[in-house]
Amino acid sequence: MKPIAVVGPTASGKSALGIALAQHFGGEVVNVDSMQLYRGMDIGTAKLSLEERKGVPHHLLDVWEVTEQASVARYQADAVRTVGSIQARGKVPILVGGSMLYVQSLIDAWDFPPTDHRVRAKYEARLREVGIAQLHQELAKVDPQAAAIIEDQDPRRTVRALEVIELTGKPFQASQPPKHAAPRWDTTIFGLKTSPEWLNPRIEQRTHTMFETGLVEEVEELQQRGLVADSTAGRAIGYAQVLAAQRGDLDWCEVEPRTVTGTRRYVRRQRSWFRRDPRIHWIDASGDTLTQALELL
Repeated sequence: MKPIAVVGPTASGKSALGIALAQHFGGEVVNVDSMQLYRGMDIGTAKLSLEERKGVPHHLLDVWEVTEQASVARYQADAVRTVGSIQARGKVPILVGGSMLYVQSLIDAWDFPPTDHRVRAKYEARLREVGIAQLHQELAKVDPQAAAIIEDQDPRRTVRALEVIELTGKPFQASQPPKHAAPRWDTTIFGLKTSPEWLNPRIEQRTHTMFETGLVEEVEELQQRGLVADSTAGRAIGYAQVLAAQRGDLDWCEVEPRTVTGTRRYVRRQRSWFRRDPRIHWIDASGDTLTQALELL
């Protein structure tokens, strides 16, 4: 059974469409949201509760501890096996999420470039010397495309991109699969198209709900399990702002607005990334998304 992917910006309704497609086709959802892989990161990632999943099996949720470093290669291996298992049971894999590199790792046959601990150590030393903002600017000079898709406050991926560039002698993007190749498994890809006027109020409401329903308390609980600011999980939008306020680096009255601002910035990157992929069939997120998807299949 060919998979169906649902991609697009945060708060656009991907989870709801994924559930609807799974119910219609007898499918199972495979998570493609990097932060929902972390156990206990529920409120701040808008992870669906068991009740909200409506009996649809979900895979690759809550599989990593917050102390673990994220790995796209590890995710890819796990997700490819999961899709194969779903297909072997005669079910339709429904791939749902907006984490750009994770989507690409799953949809495309991406062989990850080599690593070299000495080269990585050099850039980690440079990171300690100049800080993430300066190192990201240095990446932008040698590979503007890589800098455009890597968050400017993401030290791990910035270092990795510079490592790959030095090892291969090519831009980081050149290590990725050919653009616009046929998607793995002949996957049908739906993208949820949004306008700022429609999406921004949803982002604000979602963020407000997160704080009203206990995001700060969730962060405190995760700290007891090892969550720290200098980690993949600790840099997630919302969690990073709460941790900054706890340190005294951010006023508590600014935590929610800064989370909204961070989400909007991320949405702009998501839009830019997904718009470049001509394989995506676009659906108006403000309309009946299931009906639109079925009409395109």
